[in-house]
Amino acid sequence: MKRKVITFLIILVCFLLGSTVFHALSFAGIKPNLLIIVTASFGFMRGKKTGMAVGIVSGLLMDIFWGGTLGFYTLLFAVIGYINGCFRRLFYDEDIKLPIALIAASELLYGLVLYICFYMLHGDFSFGSYLIKLIMPELVYTILATLVLYQIILHINRRLEAEEQRSASKFV
Repeated sequence: MKRKVITFLIILVCFLLGSTVFHALSFAGIKPNLLIIVTASFGFMRGKKTGMAVGIVSGLLMDIFWGGTLGFYTLLFAVIGYINGCFRRLFYDEDIKLPIALIAASELLYGLVLYICFYMLHGDFSFGSYLIKLIMPELVYTILATLVLYQIILHINRRLEAEEQRSASKFV
């Protein structure tokens, strides 16, 4: 129960930071996608189910506050969380390369899906411009934010796992 509450608080804090502080710190209208970082991180740290659950909550927040269609971001983030959960067996705490690569791939997938659904289907076929002006800068900014936020999430995850192991050993 404690893990679920702390996970929800992390999602909520990242949502609030992304919509307030990082909105003010945006460069040319580009800001990091903190919810992608959280969803992907919990996916490869905790597995498919947790990744999907975090993705659903993150996407639901985005749908409620910014989405035009309820369920679009929820589905997109759930898929991102599930895909990252598939890499749980390859995840090691000490290695930062896999998390950065997975978060970058998740951000790229997010940008491509948004382009296809919001621009290409409405007749805007200038993918090169969209890639250079929006997807790549947001990808770089998200990776820079990952270097800090991922360490915080990893530290919280380690503390929660240590506490769960201590409480499990009391019952055995």
